[in-house]
Amino acid sequence: MNLKELKEMIELMNENGLAEIEIENGATKVKVKKAFESVPAVAPVVYTPSPAVVPARTDMASIPAAANSSVEPVINLQEIKSPMVGTFYRSPSPEAAPFLEIGQTVEVGQVVCIIEAMKLMNEIKSEVRGKVVEIGVDNAEPVEFGQVLFRVAPIK
Repeated sequence: MNLKELKEMIELMNENGLAEIEIENGATKVKVKKAFESVPAVAPVVYTPSPAVVPARTDMASIPAAANSSVEPVINLQEIKSPMVGTFYRSPSPEAAPFLEIGQTVEVGQVVCIIEAMKLMNEIKSEVRGKVVEIGVDNAEPVEFGQVLFRVAPIK
């Protein structure tokens, strides 16, 4: 088999959307297989409103008092991330209640979910204390290492 025939095989694969092709011609046998790159996981899009832009002024007395009182402090949310690749479960069994719900307070060391990896059930514990404001993954969905599972507003 020459280079021209090999190129024709690759064109045939591309034209027909084939991932693999094998051709046998007498004693010659050629197998061509495409290598696929892994597709990155798509993180959920979270809308966070941007703060209002206030023009800088050197004279703070010229800013009305009402403008100063309407600005709310920005909350720094803590994230509980997946320590491994696997399948995310919100509860210990299908019949059981979820470990966490939005609005619930979570304590340091509290089990927040289970991630199944290689047939092993791994309890994931919180490293933060606060109020759950977002659950970033649906039950029984695959998760990637470092993917945000929960967002928590810290409690002082």
